[in-house]
Amino acid sequence: MNTLSYKTLSQSQHRVEKNWVLVDVNNVSLGRASSIIAKLLIGKHKPNFTSHVDMGDNVVVVNAAHINLGGKKWEQKNYIRYTGYPGGQRSLSAAQIHKKNQTRLLEKAVKGMLPKNKLGAEMFRNLRVYADSKHKQQAQNPTPIDISTSI
Repeated sequence: MNTLSYKTLSQSQHRVEKNWVLVDVNNVSLGRASSIIAKLLIGKHKPNFTSHVDMGDNVVVVNAAHINLGGKKWEQKNYIRYTGYPGGQRSLSAAQIHKKNQTRLLEKAVKGMLPKNKLGAEMFRNLRVYADSKHKQQAQNPTPIDISTSI
């Protein structure tokens, strides 16, 4: 028996095949959509996943303005930031953030699910979010993915 045939290959950056994926989040809950998008960005859906390499696909998200939040989360979910000055804690509700920038809620949710290091920042750069159904990546010919049948 040849034991060399059982070796596990560790992927390197130059052997990774990145695809372009189109995700429509029209009337999908924020948590479900962001977890699927984060999985696509990390590359966990690929059979040769390696955790220390950026293996994820380039993800284009459309209709982010029509994302859903359940219950009373539009008013009760708070996003807190700190300015760096004494007494500088600021808080905005999800409805206020959505009114200000319609793509920010989805971007914040996906960024929170990525690794908190340089590799996570590199993965986040592969995400493009658009408020409506028009996007600028037609030339890359992204393959549409149905969120209802999750990965």
